[in-house]
Amino acid sequence: MVATPIGNLEDMTYRAVRILSEADLIAAEDTRGSIKLLNHFNIHTPMTSYHEYNKVAKAKTLVEAVLGGKNVACITDAGTPGISDPGEVLVKMAMDNGITVVPVPGACAAVNALVCSGQDTRRFCFEAFLPADKKERDAILEELKDETRTIVLYEAPHRLARTLDLLAQTLGDRPVTICRELTKKHEEFRRTTIEDAAGWYQEHEPRGEFVLVIAGRDRGELIRQQQEEIREAVSLEEHMKQYLDKGLDRREAMKAVAKDRGMTKREVYRQLLQ
Repeated sequence: MVATPIGNLEDMTYRAVRILSEADLIAAEDTRGSIKLLNHFNIHTPMTSYHEYNKVAKAKTLVEAVLGGKNVACITDAGTPGISDPGEVLVKMAMDNGITVVPVPGACAAVNALVCSGQDTRRFCFEAFLPADKKERDAILEELKDETRTIVLYEAPHRLARTLDLLAQTLGDRPVTICRELTKKHEEFRRTTIEDAAGWYQEHEPRGEFVLVIAGRDRGELIRQQQEEIREAVSLEEHMKQYLDKGLDRREAMKAVAKDRGMTKREVYRQLLQ
């Protein structure tokens, strides 16, 4: 699995050039684009197309080739194969057949955007492109609403404004870094908020490929909201009864109730007395 540049050809590694030169066959997501890369580095290895629409049938052919003694290198249109890419099917099928899969690391748009975003990098989730299907897209956005990790999304220019509107409606206004044309001549990092970005791209036509790095929801705020919802939904007496019915003694039940409702144990005790 060979990573290739996402824009700047200087990001090609020496190892990637050697592996692609030594392979018996290169499985490329976009042969027309990849031939330019191979020509630039004087690589003459034969190519075959491997993309979203033939990923299962062609993966079987490629696995048979490897089992027959050939070395196959897989590359994506740009970046790391297998990330938001049909390469994952080939990897699973190869491993199921006892074939060794070797990563040749390099550029990855999601990671490059994250580390230069100014957002929290310790914990993050990657969602790639949101689904085109409305029902599936709405379900994923609903899941992301309470996500506390930094969220990384890909988006095409013609869908960017609509996606920002959907994010504003679902996630609310929170910090976002709009990363555009990574490693290319017009590379840009715009630190803003979701609502401001939505307004900007309603008035300015988006150009290039985009990665959105969105701040996760504040964990403390989420916990406070959940505690408030519990206080409104269940009376203190009912809440205590739920834990007592589970077999907890009165002391432990009060401790659990206090934690659920964002109260001290003393407050729970005093209100129960009243």
